[in-house]
Amino acid sequence: MSHEQYHVPEAELALRWNRCRALLREQAPEAGGLLVFSRVNIFYLTGTLASGVFWLPLEGEPVLLCRRGLERAALESAVPVKLEFKSYGQMEALLREAGSPLVGVVAVETGGLTWQLGDLLQRKLPEAHFVPGDTVLGLVRSKKSEWELEILRRCGALHHECLHELLPPLLHPGMSERDVAHRAWEVFYSKGHMGLMRMGAYGEEIFLGNVSVGDSGDYSSAFNGPLGVRGEHPAIPYMGCAGRIWEHGEPLVCDIGFSLEGYVTDKTQVYWPGPLSTLPSAVRKAHSFCMDVQAWLAEHMVPGAVPSDLYAHCLHMAREAGMEEGFMGRGRNKVAFVGHGVGLTIDGWPVIARGFDRPLETGMVLALEPKQSVPGIGMVGVENTFEVTPGGACSITGDQYEILPAS
Repeated sequence: MSHEQYHVPEAELALRWNRCRALLREQAPEAGGLLVFSRVNIFYLTGTLASGVFWLPLEGEPVLLCRRGLERAALESAVPVKLEFKSYGQMEALLREAGSPLVGVVAVETGGLTWQLGDLLQRKLPEAHFVPGDTVLGLVRSKKSEWELEILRRCGALHHECLHELLPPLLHPGMSERDVAHRAWEVFYSKGHMGLMRMGAYGEEIFLGNVSVGDSGDYSSAFNGPLGVRGEHPAIPYMGCAGRIWEHGEPLVCDIGFSLEGYVTDKTQVYWPGPLSTLPSAVRKAHSFCMDVQAWLAEHMVPGAVPSDLYAHCLHMAREAGMEEGFMGRGRNKVAFVGHGVGLTIDGWPVIARGFDRPLETGMVLALEPKQSVPGIGMVGVENTFEVTPGGACSITGDQYEILPAS
């Protein structure tokens, strides 16, 4: 595929702008437009990963203001008006001259600015009144277009091939977590992984994913996920530890994302050293429970379903099965969700958790990740990326969820 064939079509951008405007009228009806600052949201709304500001007025032409890379933006983006700027103090005049002036009340992507830059913006635009626009951006990105779904489906198929078909023959006891991570990288790169994943939450980072053997799965974690990980180093507490060796009788858990054309799918695969006949009954029971939770969620994730209700039922299932203590992490590692949106970032809207009461819609894409800690053994469970359809959620990262044996 040529570089030009990757470009976001003009019709796709127009669809996103129209949905954004509709949500702006719903979520911030007093605002006359939206200012966007983060690179990932600028890419979503313009098709280029620009450094700058994107202005989407309720009426009139949108404008992309570039601090750097105006020439590249001209090659990649179908936004009709693209201008260079150096200072927030220039914005008001530039937008006015472009025929898309700022209005009195402006919705802003507050999560895309540091406190320092937000304060600077207010000082440079003293006549504007700012209101938060982050919910609008989260909602508009949560519902994928057919153009986005096509990329995510291809991404998911490659993801499954890597973790289910290509990686297992390369695994064996005696490898360190770091060894496993490097084999995973080789396999993923061979199938087109683009080498970079993004997180939207402020201050969060991700590198490949988590590779955890045995008690690493319950290791104290600062990452907002159920799977513990020792990681490379206190400065890089991700991926896998060179000093932790995979031994017989321990599960190996690879919670790794796949990146294709800017989009990400999320998937977890558990491996067992030796034949599955040697699986302890507690491991088999815990993993089976996680598959049951994932299956129930997939069946009930239909348009109109409420994420907070789905989450409450999963907690009920854990209590009924006697799995409550280790469900979604042990001790302080426990997280208060069982699924999350994915797309341009690996963390997105909606979340299967308390407080998410807006109903699901067709075209939303979520990673479901029920996990269970088994005392004295580590973590098991599943994670797959699902597309919400009228008939329930369909996995786009494969349909085989069992623990896989490794020689």
